[in-house]
Amino acid sequence: MASILLAEDDESLRRFLAAALERAGHAVTACGDGLDAYKSLKEGHYDLLLSDIVMPGLDGIELAKRAADLDPLLKIMFITGFAAVALHPASEAPKHAKVLSKPFHLREIVQEVERMIAA
Repeated sequence: MASILLAEDDESLRRFLAAALERAGHAVTACGDGLDAYKSLKEGHYDLLLSDIVMPGLDGIELAKRAADLDPLLKIMFITGFAAVALHPASEAPKHAKVLSKPFHLREIVQEVERMIAA
């Protein structure tokens, strides 16, 4: 079981993702924006940050940079419809972050999370 911080501003998607990951046996803390997610990162330990890129308050790339500063071993995965933004070298996204493009199937994201946790 992994401890996952989920940062996703779309409430429906956030609920579906959290439920799917919890069914897979993971502990999930779900936040609706980057600022709340950053507060959670400072207060607890997580194995994985699963973050959208475009969010209010603090975007996913800045959240990931701050998360990597707090815990260089934290695994990071972006879920986004803007994969090119995350992959662009100028984005300054952590180089070890994985990007999963929307739309995706819930089973696919659970499998990707499992792979990242196992690595």
